[in-house]
Amino acid sequence: MTQTQILTPQTIDAPSLKQWLDHKSVLLIDVRETVEYANSHIPGAICHPLSSFEPSQINLHPDQRLVLYCRSGKRSALAAEQLNAAGFTDITELQCGIAAWETEGYPVEQSPSAPISLLRQVQITAGTLIVLGTLLGALGAEWGLLLSGVIGMGLIFASITDSCVMGMLLAKLPYNQRVGQLQ
Repeated sequence: MTQTQILTPQTIDAPSLKQWLDHKSVLLIDVRETVEYANSHIPGAICHPLSSFEPSQINLHPDQRLVLYCRSGKRSALAAEQLNAAGFTDITELQCGIAAWETEGYPVEQSPSAPISLLRQVQITAGTLIVLGTLLGALGAEWGLLLSGVIGMGLIFASITDSCVMGMLLAKLPYNQRVGQLQ
């Protein structure tokens, strides 16, 4: 196989992953942002956010299987591409991400110092900016209405693409980074 050949990662369902974890034969990597990891992660998972992902930091032992997960599978697929380009050939992704794990009723861990969820942070920030823009527009500052419109369009874009620029920016704030020092 040439180094440029892209391998499609295998997928695993939550019950099978649970069995692998029970047998301690998995290196489980959570590629979500540190604040997401702090709020809820699969026990034994190591946090390696996609935004700063470095395949060279993955220390896989010969007797371990490498499993990646995120919220929905989009970021774990991108991390798998990076790992494949770095020479990793046996990569597995948790099908449907941590949501599938939680749907099965399996335990999750949370950092006691975790801030509110990133989704709630986005909702608070977007809502505040929309209200502020509307008030400014009502008081005669027409650019305030533009602000509300831009934030609304950003929310629509985030919904359509399943990626949120505001969430990525909020994840970079210092209070969301400190909680990531878990692993």
